[in-house]
Amino acid sequence: MILLLSFDTKLSKYAELALKIGVNIQKGQYLYISCSTDNLKLAQIITKMAYKNGAKQVFMDLTDDECVRARYEDAPKDSFDFFPPWKVQEREWLAEHGAAFLSISSQNPDLLKGIEPNKIMAFQKASGKALANYYQWLQADKFSWSVIAAPSKAWAEKVFPHLPEAQQVDALWEAIFAATRINVEHSVEAWQAHDKELQDRANYLNNKQYKALHYTAPGTDLIIDLPIQHIWAGGSSVNKQGQTFMANMPTEEIFTAPLKTGVNGYVSSTKPLSYGGTIIDNFTITFKEGRIIAVKAEQGQEILTALIETDEGARYLGEVALVPHHSPISQANLLFYNTLFDENASNHLAIGRAYAFCIEGGKEMTPEELMMNGLNQSLTHVDFMIGSNTMNIDGITHDQQKEPIFRNGNWAF
Repeated sequence: MILLLSFDTKLSKYAELALKIGVNIQKGQYLYISCSTDNLKLAQIITKMAYKNGAKQVFMDLTDDECVRARYEDAPKDSFDFFPPWKVQEREWLAEHGAAFLSISSQNPDLLKGIEPNKIMAFQKASGKALANYYQWLQADKFSWSVIAAPSKAWAEKVFPHLPEAQQVDALWEAIFAATRINVEHSVEAWQAHDKELQDRANYLNNKQYKALHYTAPGTDLIIDLPIQHIWAGGSSVNKQGQTFMANMPTEEIFTAPLKTGVNGYVSSTKPLSYGGTIIDNFTITFKEGRIIAVKAEQGQEILTALIETDEGARYLGEVALVPHHSPISQANLLFYNTLFDENASNHLAIGRAYAFCIEGGKEMTPEELMMNGLNQSLTHVDFMIGSNTMNIDGITHDQQKEPIFRNGNWAF
């Protein structure tokens, strides 16, 4: 049942979802919120609600787009190789003490347009190296974490350029509320039902244990081998303490890790990729034995080339994700220029690091053991969208039989 609610009521329901379904805050638990100055109101509501739900202390990490842009324009180049050690210590200490981490995404997709790519990549490398332990723990589900979104004025203008300026932010809020099931009567229960549906899909594919997947579409002919005892995941995850959490809100995907050396063929993007404050668009990536051997982009070629040169692992894939074309976000027919949303409207792949929980026993493996079992390791993890209503995907069994998984962009089972 769709409800007509005031904006403040929707915002309160959104905060409740972030806390109860997203990070699933527990009594006595620390909460770390990363947020832009554009969305202090939402952060304040979440903070107050977190304390009422028993949070021990809430820590806020604020950024500001204008300040970020100013740094990239005028700060010395050698400053981009530095990542503050106290920020690393803060996250690692909180992670070790069972904190939950909530990120509110609102960055302007064109924030760093025109900035020298070397500065952007220097910062990406520096932060990736400094936070390597944190990201390793995150991708092994050692703690609860979740990513939600809230509009900024610049982001809303990018998504709704045809609307009057005064209506753009409100329109983006409404699109976010629709994608996260805020407009239904019982949002928490709706998310619980959605979670079960995603896990049922994942269980079906886990029982199949396909040897490989074959993708075909205009501009795409790609075979992706899967590791032995790979695990498809979807919906909620379980942290080291046994508590469930929802890493992405919204989420429409089920995903696993590819075999690092088992990707062959070529694949073309179907949506722009917003990366590091820039846009990469209309690109094709070619693979041989897992390794990226060629990239070609109509927009953002230099940034895409720099991305795959982050480290050796950035030349390989770390995630393969399935999203039906008739998913609610896809059917909204909006280009969000934000991976959190656009990846949940389209089949996608990820360059870089694989999730440890995507292989049996992976949560307890070291990075070296994960590599030995075929999972890629890297400083980066960047999703890019490849799905469309013309994409077919077949599962290849161990006796080389093909079974349909997707037909014309949607589930075939």
